[in-house]
Amino acid sequence: MAKDLKEGIISERAGQKLGVYLPDEKKIYRAIPLGKVRKKTKIYAGDRVRGRIVDPQTFAVEEILDRKNLLVRPPVANVDRVVIVQTIEHPPFQHFLLDNLLVVYDHLGLDTVIVFNKIDLLSEEGKKKLQYWEEIYKSAGYDVLKVSAHTGEGINKLKDYLKGQVCILAGPSGVGKSSLLSALTGLKLKTQEVSEKTERGRHTTTGVKLIPFGENSFVGDTPGFSKVEALQFMKEDEVRLHFPEFLRYKCKFSDCRHLNEEGCEVKQALKRGEISCERYKSYLKMLHLYADWLKEYCKEGEN
Repeated sequence: MAKDLKEGIISERAGQKLGVYLPDEKKIYRAIPLGKVRKKTKIYAGDRVRGRIVDPQTFAVEEILDRKNLLVRPPVANVDRVVIVQTIEHPPFQHFLLDNLLVVYDHLGLDTVIVFNKIDLLSEEGKKKLQYWEEIYKSAGYDVLKVSAHTGEGINKLKDYLKGQVCILAGPSGVGKSSLLSALTGLKLKTQEVSEKTERGRHTTTGVKLIPFGENSFVGDTPGFSKVEALQFMKEDEVRLHFPEFLRYKCKFSDCRHLNEEGCEVKQALKRGEISCERYKSYLKMLHLYADWLKEYCKEGEN
């Protein structure tokens, strides 16, 4: 690599407009892809690039480095981790939506962390529910963090957790993703109130922006999800591979779907209470199935 070539990350794409962040300069330049690059491939937010500074505002992109992944929604390359933002109350927790998001992102090869926001607004009953669900997801093998974007509680811990990574926020509308973005980056987003409640404003833009925070850390947003179905992304017999707690057990048959097969160790673990009934119910629901025998081991309407 020539000495005068610098490396950066595409921090913004809006139509044909590109922005590139150069860590050495701690500055965002307007990125202009040269002809050979422009003809070869489309550039996405998150792309690592090499090029030259042309003037104080402009950076010429001469090379796009190999991507490790590329998300479609939002279109972002080289994502290290997805922060799935949830709330127990305001709005009420949707564990089936969370389970679908966890399965889909694992299928896409992305690490996830569950972040419960608005913990400052919890009622006494809400605090009990938070503890209940936190234990379920931690025992399943997920990282779980609790924060309040409003008071700042847990934000520094989240920043440390995401240090040096490109991450995006995902989750249903209203859980405070915009407020969390502001808390992480220190930027006040103009459309924060609107985007959280109506999915308009910021969420309607076709552009994608990654905001730098800390050392080589970037965070972006996704549209609010009201519904995600695992079977839109994978075959029925693949869903079981994305429940980490299932993978701890070795069934008699390697293609066991953990339903009514002989020698199913996952089913035995469920009966022993080692696997959450709520998680197993989500698995069945994703497959559009129902198991009458569950009544023996799982209480109806568990939380």
